[in-house]
Amino acid sequence: MILHGYWRSSAAWRVRIALNLKGLGAEHRFRHLRRDEQRAPDFLRLNPQGLVPALELADGTVLTQSLAILEYLEETHPAPPLLPADALGRARARAFALAIAAEIHAVQNLRVLNRVKGLGHPQEVANQWAHDTIAEGLAACEAMLARASSAGPFCFGDAPGLAECCLVPQLYNARRFGVELGGLHRLLAAEAACLTLPAFADAAPDRQPDAE
Repeated sequence: MILHGYWRSSAAWRVRIALNLKGLGAEHRFRHLRRDEQRAPDFLRLNPQGLVPALELADGTVLTQSLAILEYLEETHPAPPLLPADALGRARARAFALAIAAEIHAVQNLRVLNRVKGLGHPQEVANQWAHDTIAEGLAACEAMLARASSAGPFCFGDAPGLAECCLVPQLYNARRFGVELGGLHRLLAAEAACLTLPAFADAAPDRQPDAE
């Protein structure tokens, strides 16, 4: 497999974590987002959206959208699982992952912040937009875990999975934008447990060959 990504892309980071958790190898190719390399014609042939990640399979099939890629990996390589065994647990884990991937990250990613600036707002306003979006979203995620039955330290069971693949990169983004995290006890406990594992440590942005 070939994973097209960028060292600080939260979406590509999710896939790196999942590949590591499942013990799957992939060749890594890099698209520098701040240089618009994801808009190059050769990459647009792989992903017409011009977004990372894109995962090329051995037969040349290309998968896009990080959560769709994670679901594919879960279905084709079910052990170790990324989702709980019970239907209710799987629904809760998916809802948590979507709260981050669709409601937080999608509203504060680089493309959105560039559009905020394109409307004539200064960088400070774009940064505040990201800060507020992340803060509100993570507070909701903390409340979601408070209602879950898992005792921790992970979000929905005794091992990391889909939820943590999304959570760890988003907490990294939160710190970049100065979000206060002190009250997010369940989220931070899950993150701390994840960061002791090689699958997460090896996927971190500063461990990637294209890190700057």
